Amino acid sequence: MLGGLSMTAAHNPGGFPFAPCPISCPTSQAAFAHLALAFRCDMFTLQQRVQVEKRARDAAEENIQEELGQCRAALERLGPSCANVGCKEMLEQLQNNLTVLSAAVERATSAAEKLGAVHQEARMSRAAEVMVQHVENLKRQHMREHAELEEMKRLIQQNSRNRQLAETQGE
Repeated sequence: MLGGLSMTAAHNPGGFPFAPCPISCPTSQAAFAHLALAFRCDMFTLQQRVQVEKRARDAAEENIQEELGQCRAALERLGPSCANVGCKEMLEQLQNNLTVLSAAVERATSAAEKLGAVHQEARMSRAAEVMVQHVENLKRQHMREHAELEEMKRLIQQNSRNRQLAETQGE
């Protein structure tokens, strides 16, 4: 989603905007206009959305660390009440498990951020493809119009020469 405009809605089930095949000129114009509007809308809210998402991520991480800290504290409070070796070993194992869990949470957070970046890169890559396709369509249209213009110039010059020749022969 760019600027609140869904680029995936009704375009394909894979979640990426627009079809991967070459786009016809009218379709590329519409897609280009849609993307240009979405990018402009994004510019107004991007910083704010980044800050909101960072705060949400930080709050979630703090909540997890707080829960892990409470578990550690509960295990430490249980320590003195354990009389036998088996109980103490179980407490030590639980503390080790909490350490492993804490590291796993950090890795999961990092992996989630990387996955989000890759998804965004895929969306942006497809958006860039649409824009490049539109530019290529415009170039082809320009070349056709330029060729038509050159042909018209040639015909006008030929017609002018023929008229001049006819006038000089008619005199």
